[in-house]
Amino acid sequence: MKAIIFAAGKSTRTYPLTVTRPKPLLKLLDKTLIEHNLDQLKGIVDEVIIVVGFEKDQIISKLGNLYSGIKISYIEQTEQLGTGHALQICKEAVKEEEQILVMVGDDVYSAEDIKKCVEHKNCMLACVVPNPEDYGVLEVENGKLIKIHEKQKDPISELVNTGLYVISSEIFDKLETIKKSERGELELTDAVSMLKIDVLDVSGYWIPVSYPWNLLEANVFMLKKCELENHGTVEENVTIKGKVHIGKGSIIKSGSYIEGPVYIGEDCEIGPMAHIRPDTIIGNNVRMGKTELYDVLIMDGATSKHMGYCAHSIVGENVNFGAGTITADYRHDGKNNFTKIKGQKIDTRRRKLGAFIGDNVNTGIGTLIYPGRKLWPGTTTLPGEIVKEDKVE
Repeated sequence: MKAIIFAAGKSTRTYPLTVTRPKPLLKLLDKTLIEHNLDQLKGIVDEVIIVVGFEKDQIISKLGNLYSGIKISYIEQTEQLGTGHALQICKEAVKEEEQILVMVGDDVYSAEDIKKCVEHKNCMLACVVPNPEDYGVLEVENGKLIKIHEKQKDPISELVNTGLYVISSEIFDKLETIKKSERGELELTDAVSMLKIDVLDVSGYWIPVSYPWNLLEANVFMLKKCELENHGTVEENVTIKGKVHIGKGSIIKSGSYIEGPVYIGEDCEIGPMAHIRPDTIIGNNVRMGKTELYDVLIMDGATSKHMGYCAHSIVGENVNFGAGTITADYRHDGKNNFTKIKGQKIDTRRRKLGAFIGDNVNTGIGTLIYPGRKLWPGTTTLPGEIVKEDKVE
C-alpha cells in the first residue's frame, strides 16, 4: 500500500512558529511531526508520496528519498486549492493501487490506529473531542458515515474527523464531480462523503496541532509516553526528581533543581542554579542559566543565561532572552486566556498560557510579556518593554 501525506499548506494558525518553516517540521521531542508519522507507517506501507508546497525544499532536504526503508517521493501543489485538489494531483502516482492511505502531515497519529484502518476498504478515523465546533463533525449510523458537518456552531455530536482515511481508487472519480467550497477550495471530505465509509474510533491517539499551544500539548503527551534516560553529565549538588531525559553532551550544573518529567536534548548547558519544573521540553544546543522553566517547549539553540521565568510557552530556535525576561501566564480573574489568530480572538481553553516566540527573537533586559502574546521571527524588544500586543515583523 502507498500512503499520501498532505504537507503543502502555509499553516497561518500556528504563526509565529510556522512563519519560517512548514508545520510538519515542527518537533515532537527529537523528531519532527512528519517523521513521527512516518515512524508509525513502518511495516504498513512501503512508499509514501508527500504533497509539498510552502517551503518545500525544507521538507525534501529533511527527509530525502528514503526514510527507514520507506520510499519517499514528492508532488508539488503549486496552488493551495484544498485537500481534494492535493489528492487529485497524485492520481497518476497511485492509479494502479486498489487502496491508498491518506493523512495530514501535521497531526499526530498512532500505528495502532493506522493498522486498524488499513483492514477496511473505505474508512476514516474519528475521535471524540471537547471542542467539536472546531472540526468536521461526523454523523454516523451503525458505524457508517452519513454526513460530515463542517465546523457547526451547535455540533450534533462530539465525534469529529481526524483527517486520516483509507480509501479505494474510486475516490478519484468522485473528486471529478465535486465543486469548490465557500472558501474556494476542493474539499476531500465532499468526495469521501460519496463513498460507503466505515467510521473507526481512535483507540491509540490523535493529537491535532491546530494552534501553537497544541504543539506544546503534543510534546508533553509524548514526553509522558517515552523512555527517559541520562546520557549527559550531572554535577554535584544537583537535585533530580522524577523521570528526566538528558541527551548526549549535555551538562547539568551545580545547584540546579529538576522536577520530571523533563526532556533535555543534546549538547545543552543547564544552570548553575536553574529550576526546571515538570512538562518542560528542551531541544539541542540550549543554554539556560539561573532560569525557571515550567511546561515550556524550548527549541534548538535558544539561550537564557541570566535570571528569568518562562512557562506554558513555546520558544523558537536561536532565541535569546535578555536578563529578567518574564512570560506572564495567568489572568487575575482566573478565566481562560484568549489570543489573536488571524486577527480574531480565540479562546485557548487554557487558564495558564504563556508566550509564543518565533525563531531568532531577541528580548531586551526586563522584558515582560502578557499571556498569549506572540513575537514574530527576528523581532526584538527594548529593555523594560511590556509586550501587551503581538509583535509582528
